[in-house]
Amino acid sequence: MNILGNILWLVFGGLLTALGYFICGLLACIAIVGIPFGRMHFRLAKFSLLPFSMKVS
Repeated sequence: MNILGNILWLVFGGLLTALGYFICGLLACIAIVGIPFGRMHFRLAKFSLLPFSMKVS
């Protein structure tokens, strides 16, 4: 069930969501003050790729 959910998620917008978080993370890392926010955007991008098989820590 997790595999099917992840495939459907990627097809219907998960890939675009992850790309958006990744770009925002890069933009946030330009400034020294934004690096913690950029790191969080990278974590959210990873989580938004395969949300049905990951655990939030």
